[in-house]
Amino acid sequence: MGLLLAGLLAAGFALIVSLVVPPPLLAAMDYAKQSLIGADFHGQDLRGTTFNLTNLREADLGEADLRGASLFGVKLQDANLRGTDLREATLDSGILRRADLRDARLEDAFAFNARFEDVDITGADFTNVILRKDQLRALCRRADGTNPITGQATRDTLGCT
Repeated sequence: MGLLLAGLLAAGFALIVSLVVPPPLLAAMDYAKQSLIGADFHGQDLRGTTFNLTNLREADLGEADLRGASLFGVKLQDANLRGTDLREATLDSGILRRADLRDARLEDAFAFNARFEDVDITGADFTNVILRKDQLRALCRRADGTNPITGQATRDTLGCT
């Protein structure tokens, strides 16, 4: 009887632990310091992924989920970021030259030292994104449209006057 009771208690404890302790999270990918020119990440779940100092020139990140991703110092020349979710991502010191950011969501992203040059930001949402004044002025000259998901006008999210 004692052995049976011990077995039942152990099984009960294992059941309780499996219900209370969450399963381990899958580790986010790390693509730091790589050359991923022309890479295809279209529509992928890349939440929390690290792309620090990575060359993503001409890469397709359209409609990808990059929430919380780290893109510090990333090169995104001629990259497709259309419809990409960049909420709470780090874009600081990134170079976004001729990048397509149409309908992208950048709410709460960190992009203070990012360089946005000749980008298409039609319908992008920049809510709570802190930008350098020179970058903000340049983006306001291009700001147009409304984000299809948040319903926010790009000009309003940038605080353009």
